[in-house]
Amino acid sequence: MLPRLPGLPRYPRETVQAGPYLLRPPAKDDIDAITRACADPEIAAYVPSVPVPYTADDARVFVTETAPGTWEAGGAYFAIADPATGDWLGNALLKPPSAAGNAEIGYMVAPWARRRGVATIVTRALSEWAYQHGTHRVELLTDLENTASQRVAMAAGYRREGVLREAAPRKDGGGRTDLVLYGRLATDPGTPQRSYLPDLPGGSLSDGVVRLAPLTLPDVDAYQAMMSEPDVLVRSVPPLAPLREESVYRARCTGMWWLAGERAELGVHDAATGEFAGHIQLMNVNQALDQAMIGYSLAGRFRGRGFMTRAVDLLCEWAFARTSLHRIVAGTATDNTPSHRVLERAGFEREALVRALLPGADGTRHDDLQWVRLRG
Repeated sequence: MLPRLPGLPRYPRETVQAGPYLLRPPAKDDIDAITRACADPEIAAYVPSVPVPYTADDARVFVTETAPGTWEAGGAYFAIADPATGDWLGNALLKPPSAAGNAEIGYMVAPWARRRGVATIVTRALSEWAYQHGTHRVELLTDLENTASQRVAMAAGYRREGVLREAAPRKDGGGRTDLVLYGRLATDPGTPQRSYLPDLPGGSLSDGVVRLAPLTLPDVDAYQAMMSEPDVLVRSVPPLAPLREESVYRARCTGMWWLAGERAELGVHDAATGEFAGHIQLMNVNQALDQAMIGYSLAGRFRGRGFMTRAVDLLCEWAFARTSLHRIVAGTATDNTPSHRVLERAGFEREALVRALLPGADGTRHDDLQWVRLRG
């Protein structure tokens, strides 16, 4: 006998109120809407149970077999409905509990019902419903790149607890993908979680000469080429060119790291042409100290134009205006005069010399000249 959510009926006989929406059993009248929704690229990419292509027969099996079977197995499967019309807007799921009694929540929202907060409202309501039936812990797992779902988890009061490496197959057949784990306990207050690093206004920062935007997969080739340039490579920590798969992974993680408040990874672009010119990051974000470290690299053909000074200043100004950061620090090799000039022009001051900190080629070690820019 499979475990059941404590006190859960085998099939619901009444609706559950979820803010302005209703959770009810999926019905045969929903089949057409489910079929249309599951043709959406986002649903096809991120919902593991949705086959590609999705047909009306798939929707019929879901309504008549999958949803009722989930209840019989000890979980719960609801349709999200418009209370005024009864129209289907999505699905909400509590998987049958684990042997430890923990439940996992999932959802799918139709493209025509998005940007109303439906997923957050339903996730919060279904979580509360699970707690009322005796569940103590509910988990939400989301694809590494599905930042929309990660935002839902945070808004519904879930805490990010870690990354499960290669925990699920990729829907595109390209191997396996990491999953981000969020959890919420019945005793948690359910307060919405906010990132220490807010979104960039309009998605980027620009002074008309350079534009900073989160690192993306289309940036990978240019980023990889820049990081392999000899004079960039020698200043890298460690002084090794990244493997291409490492650069791809960095780009795939950018949104997750940003939402987690861990780091900001940005491409530096020529504002006039849109070309990728370099890379800049806020890393080692210490929220307790309100301190972060800045690092950067610039492709050789863009040097001598003041791009990186502008980029460093833009990122620092944004950080001090939009976060509680008080200190932004940087580290450079003692002989890296061009980087010293960038930092000086961007308002940094020399602070300390740390001996033998930086790894060099062939096991050598180099001193690190550290810099700081303070709020105000």
